[in-house]
Amino acid sequence: MAREAIATEKAPPAVGPYSQAIRVGNLIFTAGQLGLVPETRQLAGPDIESQTRQALENLRAILEAAGSCLRHVVKTTVFLVDLSEWPRMNAVYAEFFPQMPPARSAVGVAALPMGARVEIEAIAEVCDCPSPEVCGCR
Repeated sequence: MAREAIATEKAPPAVGPYSQAIRVGNLIFTAGQLGLVPETRQLAGPDIESQTRQALENLRAILEAAGSCLRHVVKTTVFLVDLSEWPRMNAVYAEFFPQMPPARSAVGVAALPMGARVEIEAIAEVCDCPSPEVCGCR
């Protein structure tokens, strides 16, 4: 199966030797996304809510560049510096996955790059809907 690297300017560029995402067959594997604003490469804010929202917007942009959308996410992993912020992260997360949310793991970590509070990665299916109206992709 051929591998395809995915890159979009609508999400922060990779800051190391990795791709924003890799598409293999019918699956898309994203790199972990911090709450960085693509244009400034700065955190969206100091709080967990703004960083979670921006991390998920970055994931949305990457998935769209790969031919999918949040609706086709099957698994996410959320890395949190402070697990006591889980309920606040979860409230924002729920806004992005209102129906049939993907399977998810949440892991406490000692630190994240750039002083981030949260990092989120995803695995999604490529959208095979006959039109954007059917599923809302793109």
